[in-house]
Amino acid sequence: MDVATIGIRDLRNGLSRHLADVREGTEITVTDHGTPIARIIPIGRESGLEKLIRAGLVTMPTGPRHPLPEPIKTSGTVSDLIADQRR
Repeated sequence: MDVATIGIRDLRNGLSRHLADVREGTEITVTDHGTPIARIIPIGRESGLEKLIRAGLVTMPTGPRHPLPEPIKTSGTVSDLIADQRR
């Protein structure tokens, strides 16, 4: 498996060439100012999550997400609340 890292500008300027590389099996990591932001992989290749699911280490959720609880209203900072809990 070939892996390439390219910046956004290089991807934009050579999109057809880079997509041809992906079609041939290359995995491309796209960076923005040196920080990885996206990965382009060939269709049909398993993602990390798909590998974990196949191995039985992860299961996908079967129902809807539960609603978040109502926020707690308080005066003071989180640090104050933690300090109070420690006393």
